[in-house]
Amino acid sequence: MVRPEETTQNRQSQGQLQILQSRMEALRLCVVVPTYNNQKTLPDVLNDILQYTSSIIVVNDGSTDNTTEILKDFAGKVEVVSYLPNKGKGYALKSGFNCAEELGYRGAVTIDSDGQHFASEIERFVDYAERYPEALLLGQRTTEGDMPAKNSFANKFSNFWFSVQTAYRLNDTQNGFRLYPLSAMKGLRSVSSRYEAELEMLVRSAWKGIEIVPVPTRVYYPPEGERVTHFRPGRDFFRISVLNTLFTLLAIIYGYPSMFLRRLFAKKKKS
Repeated sequence: MVRPEETTQNRQSQGQLQILQSRMEALRLCVVVPTYNNQKTLPDVLNDILQYTSSIIVVNDGSTDNTTEILKDFAGKVEVVSYLPNKGKGYALKSGFNCAEELGYRGAVTIDSDGQHFASEIERFVDYAERYPEALLLGQRTTEGDMPAKNSFANKFSNFWFSVQTAYRLNDTQNGFRLYPLSAMKGLRSVSSRYEAELEMLVRSAWKGIEIVPVPTRVYYPPEGERVTHFRPGRDFFRISVLNTLFTLLAIIYGYPSMFLRRLFAKKKKS
């Protein structure tokens, strides 16, 4: 997949990159890259990220292509978590977060390995993290290329159920470009193991009282013939539907009461 190159004025000087790395170190942030059979895009994605930070954890989620050999070329540059067989994106994120906490990080920026995200946007997440250190920062996409119809439908579907389950409105609940405040989440991990895990963590974070802040981010969608996706429409939509049914019930039993009590106690503290 060939992605449009960034202009030279968007690239930063070595001094600016060192400053960004220092800011990330002060916040104790790392970048977690879950990957599964993305051998065509993974090298460029990692090289792009390495322009901005060396605090990278790659989770090889049971890849069966040339990913393992590719990661050998990055030995000493990135931390690698690897296992077999493939267990899904939710499990990969969980593994990456556990590794991040073991290494002493307090937050993790997540970037997909399919080349849709721009590593230069990490600085924007750092800007927001300095203002909202305990918030979950959610990328809100501005597209370069048309968003595929199935992505648009899935996003609107997810946005609707998130609002039902939390009474909050977000415009891009399917974006994998995020910053998770691991210290504020205090071990919160998804129960689901695949694509639905990202929605689950948003919903449970909202119930827990963690602020969710949208961050404008660019995304590139390549031409149809170059797109790589592991989303299985029938099976994954079924899993997402089951999760939404369960979470709607849990919202009534636990989610809404917990959010109400949290707000009530917050008001009493202020008064």
